[in-house]
Amino acid sequence: MPKVYRRRTYRSPLTTRRKRVYRRRRRSSSFPSWLVMLFGFVLLASIVILLEKKSLSGTSSQPPAHSITTQDPAYLITGKPTLSVDFMNQVLAYHHSPAAGKGQVLYDEGLKYGIDPAYALAFFMEESHMGTQGVARTTHSLGNIRATKGYANVSGYRAYSSWDAGIADWYKLLYDLYIHQLGLTTVDQIIPVYAPAGDNNNEGQYIQTVKSLVDLWRSGYVDFPK
Repeated sequence: MPKVYRRRTYRSPLTTRRKRVYRRRRRSSSFPSWLVMLFGFVLLASIVILLEKKSLSGTSSQPPAHSITTQDPAYLITGKPTLSVDFMNQVLAYHHSPAAGKGQVLYDEGLKYGIDPAYALAFFMEESHMGTQGVARTTHSLGNIRATKGYANVSGYRAYSSWDAGIADWYKLLYDLYIHQLGLTTVDQIIPVYAPAGDNNNEGQYIQTVKSLVDLWRSGYVDFPK
């Protein structure tokens, strides 16, 4: 029986290698659809978070302007503190007061004499812009009190060795003279005696300023909204 020779097809090693390489490339290019979706979701979530953070950072920590309210129409200076120690320190620091950090002293003396420290801070602001203007820079006085016997005298005003002493004496004066001796307890009653027109004061403006500042701070603002 004659031998039948099978015809062999010659394959170049290069051809085989190319095919194998081609197959490997096709296999490696495949990417699961679920993984693509997951990546897209993570990317979208990251963008949303970044936008929210940017929005929050641009939002003022101050309450809206319409939230400034009058909590006490009578403006009685007597009562418990309506401002926290931290908030008063913020106000003092904001106005670059040399009495910065004395919020605790204002609070404690207010408790001692039964006077809301919001009013002490308001008088301080009106008299010397928190101790940054006028003779208060030297006297450490909260309210530019006229000098009397037993007190150091600087330009006709009581002078103190420290802000602590000046703060304490202001409360004592209001408590002893205005509340107990004269029976005056409201801003409208006290200011015409404390800062009379005869001393070149605008009583009406002084009264309105104190009231506005007390309302402002009680509403959570450090300064008037721009």
